[in-house]
Amino acid sequence: MLKIGEFSKLSRVSVRMLRHYDEIGLLKPAEIDRFTDYRYYREDQLPTVCRITALKDMGFSLADIVKILAVYEDREQMEQFLCDRKRELEALARDTAHKLTLLDAARKRLRKEENMRYNVTVKTIPERYAATVRMTLPRYEDEGMIWGTLAEETCRMHLTEDDPCLCAVTYLDGEYKEENVEMMAWKTVKGSYPDTEHVKFRTLPEETVASCTYQGSYTQITDVYAAVVAWIEANGYEPAGPMFNIYHVSPHETQNPDEFVTEICYPVKKK
Repeated sequence: MLKIGEFSKLSRVSVRMLRHYDEIGLLKPAEIDRFTDYRYYREDQLPTVCRITALKDMGFSLADIVKILAVYEDREQMEQFLCDRKRELEALARDTAHKLTLLDAARKRLRKEENMRYNVTVKTIPERYAATVRMTLPRYEDEGMIWGTLAEETCRMHLTEDDPCLCAVTYLDGEYKEENVEMMAWKTVKGSYPDTEHVKFRTLPEETVASCTYQGSYTQITDVYAAVVAWIEANGYEPAGPMFNIYHVSPHETQNPDEFVTEICYPVKKK
């Protein structure tokens, strides 16, 4: 039998933690002296404490480890515990990678902040003939679905693109929404074509817009929105319709986000 101090040295687990394991029923001493309250452990308990340490290193909570040790000899249940934890860690890794990407983008913006100026101008988008698709999407991030629909239903039409060809998405909701987002994608074309199930060919009206074109990742687009809205308010204009983004260089042309070129357009009128 080993005293708690000796067991602590051999197991490389502190006496305080061993006492905590005892309190929560994770690892009970083999014997407690009823006169001195000294805790004693058997040598064959060392593998158990090693298992506990290994499971902690995998990120299992002590409450989970209590359950796992109860079925440790059941290979099927152990496999299930380990697979579930693997999925949790993979999800956490994806979430962490996404946050790291946002942090890197924020650092880049911070370094460029002194030179970063969003130039807003008022311009007229002329009347244009376009292939349009109006859909309700699960989230803003699912915008690719609407472009996929447009491409799929017009692939055999051999559309003649306008010059210049404008590809854009108009955001039809009056507010930011977490889900069920209504959008209209449009692409300017020449000629005359029959409508399909989702694609409608129509002439879009001339619009006066507050416009700002920037190059870079979509992660900074909120900053551009804020700059355009502030400019509108400061220069005596007010919104006159749903805003839209024109994608001059998009993921269709390049996979490098630093090369994206996006034009933010807010329809406006004088107050």
